[in-house]
Amino acid sequence: MENHEPQLPDEDNLHEHFAFKVDKGQTPLRIDKYLMNYIENITRSKIQAAAKNDGILVNGTPVKSNYKVRPNDEIRVLFTHPTYEALLVGEDIPLDIVYEDDDVLVVNKPAGMVVHPGHGNYSGTLINALIYRFDNLPNNSSERPGLVHRIDKDTSGLLVVAKTEKAMAHLSLQFAEKTSEREYVALVWGNVEVDEGTIEGNIGRHPKNRLQNTVFLNDEADKGKPAVTHYKVLERLGYVTLVSCKLETGRTHQIRVHMKHIGHTLFNDERYGGNAILKGTTFTKYKQFVDNCFKVLPRQALHAKTLGFTHPKTGKFMRFETPVPEDMVQCIEKWRGYSKYQEL
Repeated sequence: MENHEPQLPDEDNLHEHFAFKVDKGQTPLRIDKYLMNYIENITRSKIQAAAKNDGILVNGTPVKSNYKVRPNDEIRVLFTHPTYEALLVGEDIPLDIVYEDDDVLVVNKPAGMVVHPGHGNYSGTLINALIYRFDNLPNNSSERPGLVHRIDKDTSGLLVVAKTEKAMAHLSLQFAEKTSEREYVALVWGNVEVDEGTIEGNIGRHPKNRLQNTVFLNDEADKGKPAVTHYKVLERLGYVTLVSCKLETGRTHQIRVHMKHIGHTLFNDERYGGNAILKGTTFTKYKQFVDNCFKVLPRQALHAKTLGFTHPKTGKFMRFETPVPEDMVQCIEKWRGYSKYQEL
């Protein structure tokens, strides 16, 4: 009698790259389309090839690319090549080290540096620089050596790195329990009218644009994870505002998503539409002025300025600050000049 049970893939020849649990509110959707929404820089043909290799598993069983995902499905995606983390190579990349001891390292990351390898960014990352310098960095829950938290590629500023297992556990708990301190400086479109406020709204993957996150409220709140941002106006500069944002949670793109949600997209944030003129006049000279600002600051106007945490060994609270980088300073100065000229 033939055995018609599904054959499990030979996992010795396949490597797990991604694992997802489908949201409770998910409507039926082909798994290849679903994965396109959740994996950056992936192609549909690559997903379909993985399915042919029995590399897409739902609840432990291989499925074809036309399988329709259901709420609470557990999905694993396996490819024939090892993960980029497994192939990590140390690279001699200069780092701006703000503080270092036997347990922790605080780095000022420049804009343009990716924190960890992934699709499309295989080298030149902060992790490549770290493993060149240090042996036996502890892995976090995503198998990323030393990383306690991350900031986006085009965001500059402070990151803490754990150098021991104890430091990793201690710092990760502080971030989870919201006892760490993180303050960012951002330049946003529009005049933020209230001097300070709090933005609350669950953040999750945008259903139509897989490269963006969005805020889910009310009936859809279970699609995202809770997120809280406290903001304060530092300076009003006419059509843009300089704000301080303190994170209570650390969701992907949190400040970028929350500020857009209240109508104040980050200046020159291409992914969220801030690289267009969102406020101002229709004069050609104004358009030229904004284009010049974009050239001076060719990235989103976001800098992780302050980082505070309790030292995992001494128990002492430590706070670090790093100045706003030159590209942001120049852009802010341009807006200062423009807003004064407008008042004349």
